[in-house]
Amino acid sequence: MESLIKTLPAILSAAGPSAEVAEAACFAAWKHAVGDALSIHAVPLKLENQTLIVAVADNIWQRQLEQIRPQLLFRLNTVLGHSLVKLIELSIDPQALPKTRISQSTPKQHSDSAVPFELRAAASEIQDADLRRAFLGAATSCIKRLESNSQSET
Repeated sequence: MESLIKTLPAILSAAGPSAEVAEAACFAAWKHAVGDALSIHAVPLKLENQTLIVAVADNIWQRQLEQIRPQLLFRLNTVLGHSLVKLIELSIDPQALPKTRISQSTPKQHSDSAVPFELRAAASEIQDADLRRAFLGAATSCIKRLESNSQSET
């Protein structure tokens, strides 16, 4: 897969203005650019007028990804070797996400916006559901304790 990713810039140059090739290249580059953990929670749907439309499960994922959208755009275009994508549009569409996401997603009791994106992404890599729940529970408790301590100090 790595060798395919490295050939994307040459493929895009050779294909010229082919919209189908550009879209296929974006889809292939997306998973490499964002990583396995994020790619199960954000799936590209289509490339239209240099806007990549990406499906996410809910408004929490949408808000989290909006915060890192410039970095995602930079990584994607770097992998592509061209400034093919000018904008990433985040669309809430849980039906578009892979079925495997359900088994790897974070538990509902820890999916609130108080848990930072980085922790949820790290937790999604933990295959054991009980261990993932314990990790998120501990992380949430730690965050609440730190926030409480910082508020009491001010």
